[in-house]
Amino acid sequence: MQKKAIILLSGGLDSITVLALAKQQGYICYALSFDYGQKHNAELIAAAQIAKDYQVNDHKIIKLDLGSIGGSALTDQNIAVPNKPQTGIPITYVPARNTIFLSFALGWAEVLKLSDIFIGVNAVDYSGYPDCRPEFISAFQNLANLATKAGVDGDLFTIHTPLISLSKAEIIKQGFALGVDYRHTVSCYSADDQGQACGVCDACRIRTAGFSEANIKDPTRYQK
Repeated sequence: MQKKAIILLSGGLDSITVLALAKQQGYICYALSFDYGQKHNAELIAAAQIAKDYQVNDHKIIKLDLGSIGGSALTDQNIAVPNKPQTGIPITYVPARNTIFLSFALGWAEVLKLSDIFIGVNAVDYSGYPDCRPEFISAFQNLANLATKAGVDGDLFTIHTPLISLSKAEIIKQGFALGVDYRHTVSCYSADDQGQACGVCDACRIRTAGFSEANIKDPTRYQK
């Protein structure tokens, strides 16, 4: 039987690279995205197109309201997205976001009777987010195998993080080698309705530097 996997698909640079890697490794892919109360939906439009382009077996967009608890510049209308580099854990951190996302992926994995979940977290150019670290992934995988019927029955889950130790330039080079088209991916925290990037937020800064260091032309569409 061909192996199957769930791919957490944000519509950004990292998640499309992970999807391309999983497809290369022979997985039948199921994509999972979240409308979690982020200030723009450009990334969800991108995710839907990516899922179509890569002919995933199914693509679900789960609606959550993380904006109702606030606490992040990405979801709280009262907190502005910073346009200068941040130190420590930045205000763009969304409380418990990857824990929540992986929990939904885990539930769907049980329903689909598959054991592999891919997520594009990165511990090098990761903007200081605590839920992008190897320690978090290891802890969540342990939880997954303790807290599910599948895990108790011996069908153990693996959380795949193929980008976790790569720089943004290395990720871009890997995606480029796989034929990934980054033109319509959205990484920006303040993208407009057309998916054009602001060019000054942390996500844009890291992405722009990555293309420069990879010596690959940046195809990002920026706001004028």
